[in-house]
Amino acid sequence: MRNRIKEFCDKRGITPYRFRAEVDIAPRTAYDLYNNPDQLPGSNVLHKICDTYRVQPNEVLIWEPSTDEN
Repeated sequence: MRNRIKEFCDKRGITPYRFRAEVDIAPRTAYDLYNNPDQLPGSNVLHKICDTYRVQPNEVLIWEPSTDEN
């Protein structure tokens, strides 16, 4: 699983600062989500993102097959 926050924000012209302010999350959390697609939001943060932008979770998260050979 990976987050698509940067893609989501960039497509809508939302800066990381604006994303943080609108979703009302800690700056570190917002910037980690924006800059690191491997960083996954906790359920409460995901809920805030979806409520703020009125989107489904699949707008900001994507499942990708694991590269592990297990």
